[in-house]
Amino acid sequence: MYDYIIVGGGIVGLSAGYALLNSHPQAKLLVIEKDDEWAKQQTGHNSGVIHSGIYYKPGSYKAKFAREGNRSMIEFCRAHEIEHEICGKVIVATKPEELSLMDNLFQRGLDNGLNVRKIGAEELKEIEPHVYGLAAIQVPSAGIVNYKQVSHAFARYIAENDGDLMLNTRAEKILETGEGVVVETNKGDFSARFLINCTGLHSDRVVRSSGIEPDMKIVPFRGEYYELVPEKRHLVKHLIYPVPNPSFPFLGVHYTRMIGGHVEAGPNAVLSFKREGYKKTDISLKDLAEVLAYPGFWKLASKFWREGMEEMVRSYSKRAFVRSLQQLIPEIEEKDLIPAPAGVRAQALKPDGSLVDDFYFIDGRKSIHVCNAPSPAATASIQIGQAIVERLNQYRAVI
Repeated sequence: MYDYIIVGGGIVGLSAGYALLNSHPQAKLLVIEKDDEWAKQQTGHNSGVIHSGIYYKPGSYKAKFAREGNRSMIEFCRAHEIEHEICGKVIVATKPEELSLMDNLFQRGLDNGLNVRKIGAEELKEIEPHVYGLAAIQVPSAGIVNYKQVSHAFARYIAENDGDLMLNTRAEKILETGEGVVVETNKGDFSARFLINCTGLHSDRVVRSSGIEPDMKIVPFRGEYYELVPEKRHLVKHLIYPVPNPSFPFLGVHYTRMIGGHVEAGPNAVLSFKREGYKKTDISLKDLAEVLAYPGFWKLASKFWREGMEEMVRSYSKRAFVRSLQQLIPEIEEKDLIPAPAGVRAQALKPDGSLVDDFYFIDGRKSIHVCNAPSPAATASIQIGQAIVERLNQYRAVI
């Protein structure tokens, strides 16, 4: 029998394994992953930003974990010689009505303990010569990294510290017993004293398979990107974001420098017709039917239908997508953009139509389920792993 089984081999599951063996090296640990490689799903399609924590409600998990995670992720990358860069970010107001929103966001950054400052149009031009803006917030601590490389470093640590790692292993049913948990998989049954569910896009289904009815449902949103052609990469020096609409749960299209040297532009955010639907043509009737039958989805859609229509238009019209990007860099043209891989965000949605705005955990008798870990989960992954260990302490489940 194992002490712990972690289901899900993305960055959150692997960071939980890293935290467990780092704190309790004598623990017997198994990590299982249904795919043929680690960090293949959300982590493998991540934009690679090391977030600062400016956007999140003070006192929330997201705010605390992103701020602390920014530091711990940089330290981890340095210790494990993972390429990264602290390039900084500017959040730009392009319209007069955005200035008050920018001021509110600046205050939130201060409330979250961040080193941020407001800059005017002239200083913005010095930092980002091709960006149009009335004013901006400069966030020096934001950076970039390849989170798949980080995940593989977590996996190596687990293996080097006698943890067991199994790919191509799908959890099909979970049974909580008096002694612990039995995980039925396509490769046999495995038992443990405790289970940790870090399955991201499938986390609510794993909760249900363990006999708990979750009070939320995962709704997948696809984020679609373009990439700047090489001769236009010079237009972007840092990370360039618009001031977000506080009533809409996404940050708006922006420019992201990547560790590989290329520059991504996007994303828009549209409903994905499949939980792992990274292409427009990816459709699962089961996944789509679940969403359409869920009352919370229709309540959300009725609230944000205008924004949703704008996102759909951008999804099918490159010209509309470019118009959004031109608000930040006016000289961008359609010919400057080529399609780039999309990502999918696993967003927890309540029956009343409210989006779960923070990292969200559901506790079983012998299990912890991480049921909402969208951005900035990769930045905060080390902190999420440590939080899981602390929750295990509350259960008195740590060796």
